[in-house]
Amino acid sequence: MILGSMMSRLAAGALMALATTQGFAADGPSRLDQVVERKVLNVCTTGDYRPFSYRPDGANDFVGIDIDLARSLAKSLDAEAVFIQTKWSDLLADFKSKCDVAMSGISVTLPRQREAFFSQMYLVNGKAPIVRCDDVSKYQTAEAINQPATRVVVNPGGTNEKFARANLANAQIQLFPDNRVIWQEIAEGRADVMVAESVEVKLQEKLHPGLCAVNPDQPLQYGEMGILLPRGDSDFKAYVDQWLHLAKVTGEFDRIFDANMK
Repeated sequence: MILGSMMSRLAAGALMALATTQGFAADGPSRLDQVVERKVLNVCTTGDYRPFSYRPDGANDFVGIDIDLARSLAKSLDAEAVFIQTKWSDLLADFKSKCDVAMSGISVTLPRQREAFFSQMYLVNGKAPIVRCDDVSKYQTAEAINQPATRVVVNPGGTNEKFARANLANAQIQLFPDNRVIWQEIAEGRADVMVAESVEVKLQEKLHPGLCAVNPDQPLQYGEMGILLPRGDSDFKAYVDQWLHLAKVTGEFDRIFDANMK
């Protein structure tokens, strides 16, 4: 009896593992099949993060690298991309309850990886500072920034805040809720530094005369970006990875990236 019970538990465990490796949940089909059937791809995005996901006040739609990529992914599935706005602090909860994917310039982190799958990496994009141009020589390293007199401004809930609290704890860390206009805090002298992804600070340097990215090609911390996917659904992940691979080799990814960096 004991042996039979043990064998039953082992068999159940093997079936569960097989279900996971084959990309479907034990209680339902792959998200891939669901999206194809409903012809809608629900996409969580923040709308506050140029050049990846941005929605100006009063605008009806989002723009950005990840927005264009999401539409391309949806088209490949004969579906329509429907964008659901979220906040960085609510990203995982909203993704798991409302969305098929999350695409918003999302950094790959181990805490996120514990709760979801990521697509293959599509961009290497480490953390770099942006400061007033007169202060570039002053803030060359994390050690130089991590001083009691330095005012570091961050948007709450994402990896920018996590980086600041882990590496710049001696500085004055100021939370600013609107990532779309946070750069004005530095430009107008209310803060000294923001640390964000290197692609973002390069773009903000173009958009805000007087602000300069500090060594964006030699970031303070290595980082990768990927598409957030349902945990355990390897069929859907395999499809998204293949679509992303083809977008890169055909030049579609580069065209989307370049168009959004102007």
